[in-house]
Amino acid sequence: MARKRFVSIGECMIEMSGGEDRQYRLGYAGDTLNTAWYMRALLGDEWDVDYFTALGADRYSADIRAFLEEHGIGTRFIGTVEGRRPGLYLIHQAEGDRHFTYWRDTSAAKLLAEDREALAAALDGADIVYFSGITMAILHPRARGRLMGAIVTARDKGARVVFDPNVRPALWTSQRVMGAVLTAAATISDVVMPTHTDEAPIFGDKSAEETAERYLELGVEEVVVKDGAKPAFIATPSERVEMAPKPGAKVVDATGAGDSFNGAYLSARAAGAGLRDAAEAAHRVAGIVIGERGALVDPGLLRG
Repeated sequence: MARKRFVSIGECMIEMSGGEDRQYRLGYAGDTLNTAWYMRALLGDEWDVDYFTALGADRYSADIRAFLEEHGIGTRFIGTVEGRRPGLYLIHQAEGDRHFTYWRDTSAAKLLAEDREALAAALDGADIVYFSGITMAILHPRARGRLMGAIVTARDKGARVVFDPNVRPALWTSQRVMGAVLTAAATISDVVMPTHTDEAPIFGDKSAEETAERYLELGVEEVVVKDGAKPAFIATPSERVEMAPKPGAKVVDATGAGDSFNGAYLSARAAGAGLRDAAEAAHRVAGIVIGERGALVDPGLLRG
């Protein structure tokens, strides 16, 4: 049986989590990396999971490569940008919520789409291509065009394209630009995985159903709307499914919850699950993740 490939595109950052008594734990994370992590943990051995980004030539870039390779995530397409380093973020827990502080202005990942040939090579032969609104936000406008062009080419060759809008207004020059780019990215995607509470202030959606319908009208085949502790709403042109998470999950750290939901949902769908079973699996995994600290949890906790 021919091997299959999942390729995730975006930014891997240094994560400093915890913060009790000013003691932090160093890890590596980023929305598209988090989803790749959960795809690798949950997909079968017939799948390769590759991460496409850009890193520097520094110690921490080398550590990121080693970390990914150690956990079965392919690094062969990751570019090296001299003089650049990975971005960094710090998570501070206060009053039951997370607060983030970022240092990413000179992140190497901002240049991930500069080399057209490298980008094309990374996506060549992919079965699933995954990217996010954060991937788009960190790029120069021309680089966004290069990335979208490469994704369209991969889709024309048979790849299924998955997009999480992952709305982060602070990364964009304006709400108008953000809305336009996210909409354009959705139009080249087969599956879109938005979060209703993030999208509502931008697009005026009054419900998860309205968020789903808006993307279906763009021609998206499958829309998976996350809504925090509320039921997820999944829609295709012919089917609608609402699936609530099981109650009683203990929230220790919600970092990466949506990304893990995405990875669990997509891995279940890749294995042949229907919409309802995939959503149930996604809620189960996200419920485990929010009970642990940091964005990436031990894969051994997820199987069951």
